Amino acid sequence: MNHTAFIKQLSRELGFDYCGIAKAVQLEDDARRLETWLSKGMHGTMQYMENHFDKRIDPRKLVDGARSVITLLFNYFPEKQQQPDMPKVAKYAYGHDYHEVIRARLKTMLQRMQEQIGEVQGRGFVDSAPVLERSWAQRSGLGWIGKNGNIIHKGAGSFFFIATLITDLELEYDGPVGDYCGSCTRCLDACPTGALVAPGVVDGSRCISYFTIELKDMLIPDKMKGQFDNWMFGCDTCQDVCPWNRFAKAHQEPEFTPIPAILNFNTQDWEDLTEEAFKNIFRHSPMKRSKYAGIRRNLEFLKPR
Repeated sequence: MNHTAFIKQLSRELGFDYCGIAKAVQLEDDARRLETWLSKGMHGTMQYMENHFDKRIDPRKLVDGARSVITLLFNYFPEKQQQPDMPKVAKYAYGHDYHEVIRARLKTMLQRMQEQIGEVQGRGFVDSAPVLERSWAQRSGLGWIGKNGNIIHKGAGSFFFIATLITDLELEYDGPVGDYCGSCTRCLDACPTGALVAPGVVDGSRCISYFTIELKDMLIPDKMKGQFDNWMFGCDTCQDVCPWNRFAKAHQEPEFTPIPAILNFNTQDWEDLTEEAFKNIFRHSPMKRSKYAGIRRNLEFLKPR
């Protein structure tokens, strides 16, 4: 009990907004859903989603003797946003790369736990390992998986990074909360490409984020032309229309302060950007994942016929 309280207090000290804890078990229902999703090819060319299936559904295969999965939410909702007529960038990519920022906090968290509690084994992950983060967030009471596939916190919306710390500590466990989407279908109706094929089911191979970030081909399929709603990197449409995000509050994390170019560049500025300037401006940004060539491809695809 004392260890649980310490961990939750520590999470707040390190800047995390919410912390929930669930017992480390095999995720039977998620295994079936993931198997169906993969069999339908909804992962597109993201072949890595097929790897380590056993580890995805059982955290005990990632950390020997794992007893608890600590899930942490980190707000990234920005105070300032782009003007509507600019090539659009998903809000999560406005500032520094969240992998770098949050990974360092997880490392510190584990070190502090070891100093305070004693010998603790654990591993921290943030969107870079075979972990079903949203399922663990749901199981630990941090929200429910909405019809748009995102974790939605009843009091704060869905603009959060999700991190997990799997540990061999036995802790007090939180229970899941209810689903409060009700009869609302705003996200399903608003998706520009129809990627939300059913409540909570995202066809990744039709998602704008997939085409603008994950797809490595130098040509985006012509059949998608005119459907991107000016999204150049990622897409926030299903979150922007979600009524629960009226409760979203601006983050207070300096590392996620928007890169000025993202807020200020118009189409011409993006087109005039050299590769050297791109590497310099976005060296700490998630946008470097698409690389200069990917951004040029995306810009070209957004041009009207």
